[in-house]
This record gives sequence, C-alpha cells and structure tokens, in this order.
Amino acid sequence: MNRTEKVDLVESLHQTFSETAVVVVTRQVGMTVAEVEQLRATMREAGTGYKVTKNRLARLALKGTQYEGLEPLFTGPTAIATSPDPVAAAKASVEFANKNDKFSIVAGAIGSSMLSAAEVKTLSQLPSIDELRAKLAGLLQAPLSRLVGVLPAPAEKLARVMPAPGAKVARVFAARGQQG
Repeated sequence: MNRTEKVDLVESLHQTFSETAVVVVTRQVGMTVAEVEQLRATMREAGTGYKVTKNRLARLALKGTQYEGLEPLFTGPTAIATSPDPVAAAKASVEFANKNDKFSIVAGAIGSSMLSAAEVKTLSQLPSIDELRAKLAGLLQAPLSRLVGVLPAPAEKLARVMPAPGAKVARVFAARGQQG
C-alpha cells in the first residue's frame, strides 16, 4: 500500500467514524476465508459496515472523532463494525461471535461512551431502530382501532334496549284487546 492509498484509507475511516452511531471493535484470529465471507455476509444483511484495517491507520483515523477513546484497543488482529443503527452492529457481531469461537468482541462505543464487551452484548439484546419504529406505530394505532370499535357500540346498545316502534303499538293493541 503506497502513501496515497494510506492517506485515502485514513480519510475514509475518519469519515466513517464521524458519521456512524456505533463502533464495535472485534478480533478475528485463525478464521478461514469461508468464515470471513460468512461474517461479511452477516454484517451486510444487518446493514452494518465491517472493515479489517491496519491498527496504526485506524488510530490516525480516530483522532478528532468522538471515538478517540477506542485508540488503545487497536492492537493485534482487529476489525471494526460500524452502523448508523446503534444496535445493528452489536447484534450482528454478537450473533457471529456466538457461532464462531475464532471471532470475539473486544469493546465498542456509542458516541463518546465506551462499552465493554459485556455491554456490547447487552446492547445487542435491545430492539433495533426498525423494531422500535414498528412497536411505536403499533402503539399509536391501537387506541385508534379501539376507538373505531367503540364508537358504534352506544348506538347498538340503545337499539337493543328500546323496542321497535311497531312492537310497542302491537303490545298496546294486544293489551286493549284482552281488556275489552
């Protein structure tokens, strides 16, 4: 990799760190090509970026971003998972780590808040932004659908309580007929 490529990579990583909601630092040791391809596919499906990068270049890219505190973690064979959804990168990383012993989570960060590996696992158990949006939409629709169901009810109850006008007249004539 020549100097120009390194500068471009640092700029690209810096932009990624500046725009992402979460960074998960991972370690992969001894993974086969097939396992790495499976890992990348898992990350893509989750809408998560995944990049193996040189530690020195990653530390340079972190400077001036909210994730600067992750700098000491970039030692050994590290890679980063990033996502605009704070839960997606954690979910995808934890899901793959549970299936593959050669892949582990080192730590993570949401903004300037550093997360331990255990906290990243806890974060992965939260619902994603899309799931939260669906739940919120359901909660907003539920009262409306109940209201629509309740609105006709008073009219139905009133109709059941009050007899039909023809029935009342028939009862009156029937009562008079019995008397006379």
